[in-house]
Order: sequence, then C-alpha cells, then structure tokens
Amino acid sequence: MIGYLASNHALIAAFAPRPVRRTRGETLALNRVFKTAPKLSDYFHDGEIIALKGSLDRPISGLAIDSRRVVPGNLFFALPGLRADAAMFIDEAMSRGAVAVVTEKMPAHPPAKVTFIQVADARAALARVSQRYFKFPDRDMTVVGVTGTSGKTTVSHLIKHFLSGDQRVGLLGTINYDLGNRTVPSFRTTPEALDIYGMMAQMRDAGCRQAVVEVSSHGIDQQRVLGLQFGAAVFTNLTRDHLDYHQTLAAYFDVKTRLFNGQTGATPKVAVVNLDDPYGVLLVTKIPAHVRTVTFGETPAAQVRAENVALDSKHTTFKLVWPAGVMQIDSPLIGRFNLSNLLAAIATVWSLGRDPVVFLAKMRAFKGVPGRMERIEEGQPFNVLVDYAHTDDALRNALAMLRPITPGRLMVVFGCGGNRDRAHRPLMVRAVQESADFAIATADNPRNETVPQIFAEMQAGVTAPEKITWIEDRRRAISLALDACKPGDCLLIAGKGHESYQEFAATVVPFDDREVARELLALKTLRP
Repeated sequence: MIGYLASNHALIAAFAPRPVRRTRGETLALNRVFKTAPKLSDYFHDGEIIALKGSLDRPISGLAIDSRRVVPGNLFFALPGLRADAAMFIDEAMSRGAVAVVTEKMPAHPPAKVTFIQVADARAALARVSQRYFKFPDRDMTVVGVTGTSGKTTVSHLIKHFLSGDQRVGLLGTINYDLGNRTVPSFRTTPEALDIYGMMAQMRDAGCRQAVVEVSSHGIDQQRVLGLQFGAAVFTNLTRDHLDYHQTLAAYFDVKTRLFNGQTGATPKVAVVNLDDPYGVLLVTKIPAHVRTVTFGETPAAQVRAENVALDSKHTTFKLVWPAGVMQIDSPLIGRFNLSNLLAAIATVWSLGRDPVVFLAKMRAFKGVPGRMERIEEGQPFNVLVDYAHTDDALRNALAMLRPITPGRLMVVFGCGGNRDRAHRPLMVRAVQESADFAIATADNPRNETVPQIFAEMQAGVTAPEKITWIEDRRRAISLALDACKPGDCLLIAGKGHESYQEFAATVVPFDDREVARELLALKTLRP
C-alpha cells in the first residue's frame, strides 16, 4: 500500500477493539507496541494549530486522507475538495477507528474520544506532517522536479535514464511510480503529499539516491509538494492549459513560478529553464539570486544548447554545446519538440555534476516513453504514431514536427476531453486544420458531457470543412483513418497517449489507442 501500513501491521492490530478480558501476555505486548507508537505531538509544531479538542499525547498508527481507507489508530485529514465538503467524511473515518482528525472547521460538539486539531490549511498541514512522519525522505535523496505544460513525462524519463547506473533512481509521474523495488501504475501525475512522502520513503529504503518527480500546476497549487526539497527544478514550457482551474494564463504561470521562488516552502538548489520559451525568459527574472540557474535551448544565449540541427523520420542530429565542452549527438527521438526535451534532460543531469560525454553514451539505449510519439509498427507502408498531445499548442507542435519528415499526407485522429477547458475546443480544431491534410474528430474521455455537445463547441474552430469529419466512436474513427492511409502517409492518433481507458460519465471502459491500432492493422492485413 502507498503511504499506509499494511492492515495486519502490529501497530494497527494494537488499536483494534479487544475483548474486555485479556491475558497478562496480551496486555504486556500491547503496552510494548504503544510505547513505540508515534504520537500526535511528534508531528505538530508551535503555531500550526488554531484550536485543539483533546490531547496531543495520543499515539497513532498512521495517516489517512481517504475515509474509506482509515484503519484503527489513524490520524485522518479532512481535506477540502472542489466537489464535496471534507466534514462529510469525518463520521465515517471515526467509525473505522480514526483516533484524531485534522480539519479547517472545528465541529461544534466533537466527540471526547477523538482528538480534533483545527488548522488554517489542511493541505499544508498534511504536507508538513507527512514529511515529518516519513522522516524527511527528500533530504536523503537528490530530488528533481519537472514542471511545464508539455514534455514533463519525456524529460522525467530521460533524466531517470541518464542518472541510472550503479544506483536506483525513483520516479513519480504520469505513467507510473518507480519505487526502487517495485513499479506501480500512476493514478495522478503529482499525487497527494501523503503519497509523495510515503513513496519517497519506499524509494529511500530501496536504496534510491535520486528521484524524479513530475510536478503539475495542480500539485503546486494544492500544496502537494509543500516543503519538498528539490535538488533541481526544471521548466519545460508554458502554453494554454488547465484554464478551467487557473482561469488565466497569468495565474497559471504564477503557480508554476512558485516551484522556483520558494513559495512551495523551499527553493531548489538549481533551476533549469528553457530559454526558447518566452515564459522561460520571464521565469529567469523571478528566480532568487542564490539559486543557481542553468538555461537550455537553441538560442545562442542558452548555456546548454543545440546547434546545426538536422531532423528526419528516424532520428535527430545536432551539435551539443555546454560551458565545458562540445559533442555531436545522434538521437533516436524525432522532432524539434523532442530536441527541447532532450536538452532539458541534458542540462539537468549536467547541472547535478554528471559529464555529458559519459551519460549520453546511454542515449541509444533509451526505449522512449509509452504514448509519447510511440511508433506502431505492424508492417504497414505508412507511419502510425500515438501521442498524448491534448492541447492546441501540443497538437500544433506535434504536427509541425511530423510535417517535414512525412513524404505523403499528414492525418490525425483527435478529440476534446469533457469537463475540461471548453475554450480549448475550437482552438484545437483550428490547430489541426492549419497543420494536417485531413482529420477525424472523435471522442476523448467525454466524462459527464455528451460527444455531440463537445463536437458542437469544437465546430466553431472549423476553417476547412472538407478536411475534417466527425465520428463519435473512437475505435471506428481510428479504423477509418487507417483505411484512408496510403504509402508514405503519416497518421497521428492524438490525445490519450499511454492511457488504457475511456471515461464516460461515471463509467471507465478499457481503451488503449496503441492496442486498438495494432489490432486493427493486424486485421486489415488479413483482408484478401
């Protein structure tokens, strides 16, 4: 379990209800367990508590943020949510055995058997207590945080690949969590603070001495990385995204800036910034003077930069220049956007004291990132690529990258997610119409909206109706696109990347663009 003790742990068993009659041996054993149990007073500092009902001299068995996962002896954090009042779940947490509750609103009549701790910000309290509970695992490792609208996953995987060697490197990201001794599927790009510190503790105990973390704007704004000490923080780029949450691009940028200026509770030791992005140029001016800044890009002003770039459908070559040297690079990652991702990773690993001549020898062994310009090969005479691009800027970049290396037509299957920034929808269509020869618009996680409703808002971006068609069923859309491809063409299946599901209202159904494309290509080769 992530961030929690196993249900059969002795400490949890000690808190479980017991028969009135106990043997002397049972009583002595319980007393020994309680003597070693952590207490609330170990994790709260002066000035962090607004009001207290009950004792801090109370042992606990662990921390919990989900009332359904509370076990006897837990300290439960009633976190405020966008859709529900956290106080709704306090009774359930207590019924499952919680002995203490952290809340922003003290109940009028809290039960005497449970300690209630009122704080100004429950999420901030969760981050601080989690870091202390797991004994500051971030201080035992060099942690690299990667933020930006696009490229976080590829950059994170590249950094992990370059750092890996005689020591294990942990990873928390969009695709999976590598904890050193095991890898588990990701359930959120940047998880809650309890899970971050719990997983980092597992990394530390597994022998990891470095960890790479994808840091989303939601993760920053919701205090999930509060207090986390980053050895390096990386900025890839910033374009329109998540405005359903942040409202404006300026507010979105301000949240990203917090990772670099100390507003998350600690400044990084090194800031690695993309100078090819205008927001990167602005970010450099906001980084405190005591933070070492390393810049990357194709601009001559960048410390780590690419010169003499050549792109084709199989690889990218360029001259890498950094303050201590020059070398020629032949990368299997295609396209200019991946060039930026690679430069970000190189600049980061170099900033941590590694020699590019040494770690770039591993470049050819990099297998790529699932769902990030992943090539689907079933012997077909045209290119099929699956990518996570799900914003207008990401689509524009992806198609611009593929255009010069595609001898035939450039085609795309894409959609717009439901319950997300609706202003994005016509912009995505416009980006596709500008760059692709033909497109099929389809469903992409419609969630609680209907596909026709999403289509109606997308259609405001149509400029060339003859170059786009609308197919609600995503599998049929991919099938028709494959049927239309001719030798030399390129089909980009965009939006879902590594995801293996489709979200419809309250239902999640299996759906993986990569597997669907492979299955359809295999079936089509069987046709007479």
